[in-house]
Amino acid sequence: MFARRTHHNEGFSKPYSSSFDKHRAGKATSSKQKRSFRDAAAAVRKADKVKKPDHGSPVGSTLTSPIVTICVGPEQRLFAAHEDVLSHSPFFAAICRGQFLETVTKRVNLPEELPEIFSSVLEYLYKGDYYPRLLHNKRRNTWELEEMENNNNGGRGHVESTVVHHGAGQVLLKDTMLYCTADKYGLDELKRLALRKQGLQSGIQCSTILASARYAYANTPDSDSKLRAHYLALIIRSRATFKRSGTMQMEMEKGGMMFFDLFVAICNHMDDMAHAKSPLFTKSPRTPH
Repeated sequence: MFARRTHHNEGFSKPYSSSFDKHRAGKATSSKQKRSFRDAAAAVRKADKVKKPDHGSPVGSTLTSPIVTICVGPEQRLFAAHEDVLSHSPFFAAICRGQFLETVTKRVNLPEELPEIFSSVLEYLYKGDYYPRLLHNKRRNTWELEEMENNNNGGRGHVESTVVHHGAGQVLLKDTMLYCTADKYGLDELKRLALRKQGLQSGIQCSTILASARYAYANTPDSDSKLRAHYLALIIRSRATFKRSGTMQMEMEKGGMMFFDLFVAICNHMDDMAHAKSPLFTKSPRTPH
């Protein structure tokens, strides 16, 4: 795996959180106090209209279902997965039923995907989570990422929070790319998981955040505002850092829908602050005097 990014000139010294995670605590040392996101989300999956995988050990018909070979990326890296497991994604279910699957070899070609991202998607489909896992600290009642250097994690060591997207020529946040990929594959719970994990990241450079925000805008529909709102709130909260950023100035000169949304979000934020400070607010904010 990769090493975690260190702080640079335009990096953040404080962690930021998404709308799903407003509080963050340090890492716990006792694994006995933790449970995974998979356990807490079990009840949600049962009520979800979209068929979700059984995140226990894949047994029975799942293990005996046909093996599908997936060819990923321009370098054609090969992955293998059970057809029943892949079919928990509406995207792959349609492929397995339709004409896009090579019937003889059961091979699917995904030249646009990144192997690092697709590997995490497969890990989620089989295990209900992807590395590093999201764990619940019962003592603090908080969610946190598993310790990167835990000797019990299979020797995977450090994990990088970013991925180099060679097609875009940029360094992007891995969880953002997973969110967008999960949206395309119809995996709503993976979207929620990726967004929550991204809220636990820290020490990310301004340039990486802005590039990832543009990627999010380009790869999510206008109707899906959660990831976009996450970035807008992050920029507003960290405005003291971003207003000194040369990268922010260059990005704003390029323009785009993101910066109009940012303008609207800042206006709403200022209106809320002015409303909270108004003497009328403490009496009756809806009743004119």
